[in-house]
Amino acid sequence: MSLRNCLSQLWVAASTALALLIAGCGGGGPSTAGLPGRQAEPVYPFDAGAITVTGTENFYGDVLHQLGGSRLRIYSFLSDPTADPHQYESNASNARAVADSRLVVKNGLGYDSFMDKLLKASPRSDRVVIDVQQLIGAKDGANVHLWYDPTVMPRVARAASEALRKLDPANASTYDANLAAFSASLNPVSEEAASLKQRYAGAPIAFTEPVFGYMADAIGLTVKSPEQFMKAVEEGNDPPSQAVAQEQDLITKHQVKVLMYNSQTVTKVTGNVKDLAVRSGVPIIGVSETAPPGKSFQDWQLGTLKELEGALAR
Repeated sequence: MSLRNCLSQLWVAASTALALLIAGCGGGGPSTAGLPGRQAEPVYPFDAGAITVTGTENFYGDVLHQLGGSRLRIYSFLSDPTADPHQYESNASNARAVADSRLVVKNGLGYDSFMDKLLKASPRSDRVVIDVQQLIGAKDGANVHLWYDPTVMPRVARAASEALRKLDPANASTYDANLAAFSASLNPVSEEAASLKQRYAGAPIAFTEPVFGYMADAIGLTVKSPEQFMKAVEEGNDPPSQAVAQEQDLITKHQVKVLMYNSQTVTKVTGNVKDLAVRSGVPIIGVSETAPPGKSFQDWQLGTLKELEGALAR
């Protein structure tokens, strides 16, 4: 286990217990009570009597909003585009939001492990939990960035829509219609990915870490970055010097068409690789682990693919 993950889990265990104690003793709305992390607030406007739900990562929250609109009171915890999601710290307001939620969508694979503790601490019989790892059958140790797999979000949307129909049968037809609209809105993403595969399958690219891995596989791109380099960066460790040298050679010797750079996990090593790409004239595409503010999931994904298209065409 990496030092970053170890410290994160120790913090989550301690803060969850304290957060739930404070949440249970407090009255009124959520309160951070001085604990680290941002106060949980509903992400979108909602109607009186709305169902409280949580999409742990903001793109899951966005999909819930597209399915349920103002009938849902939606919380999302991982949403800061400038922060490393792996270092997120839960707090009392998160605990209160989870305790109130009748539907929770979480990623799994240890990416949002703090949610397991919050859910366990506030069980309720009428809550539906969609663990995306379990939904798609991903094995432990798989790439955690499941949402970049173009086959995943349609399955998440179908599961969430079915849950909402059961929680709110009076509005089942609305959820059905919204699911159909959401599914149709993903077509441009699928079409762009298919077009890129047809034109650029096999093209060599580099990663700082495998955030875009599933989509790269779907397009048929060849990731040249050393596994040791990507794994170390993802786990918050320093990559071996040999792996760093190999990554740098990919850039300076123009062995890759593009560098896909995780803009949310920035280290001295990855910053140096990015600077090297700038000096070497290798196109850089920033990829993130949360959706940019104000962008829907599908617009976010399509925008990245369009940017990739421009880079590969150079």
